[in-house]
Amino acid sequence: MFKQSISIALAIVGLIVGAGFASGQEVLQYFIAFGAEGIWAALITAIIMSIAVFTIVQLGSYFGADEHTAVFDSVAHPVISKIFDFIVVFALFCIGFVMFAGAGANLNQQWDLPNWVGSTIMLGLVLVCGLLNVDKVSRVIGAITPFVIVAVIFAAVISFMQIEQPFAYYEQIAQTVRPALPNPWITVINYVGLALVLAVSMMIVIGGNQLNPRIAGIGGLAGGCLFGFLLVTSTLALFFEVENIKDSDMPMLTLINNVNPILGVIMALIIYGMIFNTAIGLFYALGKRLSTNKPQRFYPYFVITCLAGFAFSFLGFRTLVSYVYPVLGYAGAFLIICLMVAWFKDRAVIKKEIWRRNRIRELVNLKLHPEEEFTKKDAAELDFRVNNSNLDNDELAEQVHQEVAQELVNDDSVDFDKKDAKKALKEYQNS
Repeated sequence: MFKQSISIALAIVGLIVGAGFASGQEVLQYFIAFGAEGIWAALITAIIMSIAVFTIVQLGSYFGADEHTAVFDSVAHPVISKIFDFIVVFALFCIGFVMFAGAGANLNQQWDLPNWVGSTIMLGLVLVCGLLNVDKVSRVIGAITPFVIVAVIFAAVISFMQIEQPFAYYEQIAQTVRPALPNPWITVINYVGLALVLAVSMMIVIGGNQLNPRIAGIGGLAGGCLFGFLLVTSTLALFFEVENIKDSDMPMLTLINNVNPILGVIMALIIYGMIFNTAIGLFYALGKRLSTNKPQRFYPYFVITCLAGFAFSFLGFRTLVSYVYPVLGYAGAFLIICLMVAWFKDRAVIKKEIWRRNRIRELVNLKLHPEEEFTKKDAAELDFRVNNSNLDNDELAEQVHQEVAQELVNDDSVDFDKKDAKKALKEYQNS
């Protein structure tokens, strides 16, 4: 359970931390530009994000969603659901081409390469990774996330060690930065909407891939808290270096390069990986949505949207962050508020379903475990519990049988191998 939750948490952080956050450009325009009030706004944003991510991932698990409309259709009026769907599809595409632009800006600042070089390399990486399934995509995203955490903490330590002036000095310079929005409190709402609208589709898919809503919820909460920590840490780190980074496209990269060029190279690669994380998550989710009724068409749709996003990326990174992000933030805030309200209304039902699925797992374990007794009473209860679940009965039962069989195979203390698992699954499918 712990391992599954951590895997979900790392994947979620990897999704949310994209070009804007990784570069520091988001933090600069959204929070640092407001000085001390901006720092408080970042802290409040972190708290709200943690709660919101928890609810979104758990809803995905509860509905067994393989794409976001499975949740939207279940919690909203059909018209509102279509509006939500449009918001997400529009956001996935818009922020997707911002990721390609960010990839180009990153390599341009570090190695003075033309913007199209970084964008083209990113396009190739995303197209290759799109051939993987959702589990493998989540693992790829999660694998890069620890480097993100280390990089942000390292940047913060460097920044804090170089504080030489009173707080008011840095605040005065920070307020010369042009903010993305009129005040820090609107920023809180907008940033939460922005950060989550870009990740909501893939978060729902990741949650839907986890049968237990409790495990999914814990992973979501951990991911939200971890991102919140990174957001506040990044805000403080760049605030105390604002004099040196305020005019940079990639403030975080500038901060590290000013300390040591070799460390700057490492940071450039980490930021590139962070951008890749978000890009693959966005375009993968977009491809899944567009191919809902024709799953076999997923990859062609995926390729077409990636190529279109690549073309739009040449509008320029900083310009895109300034104009595209605020618009998406307001639309995203509306969507996230509605999802949180839906979760609050259904929380008792979700809690009951968590218990039901845990009980189904216990009964299937009794059935497959070579040293346990599975009675007729247990069989009747298993049928009853499965029939009362909100998920498709056959799909739920088969998934639990597969997961429990694999757990028994992995348990060295149980005399149960792959042949036993294959036999048990075949018997279930023929029953």
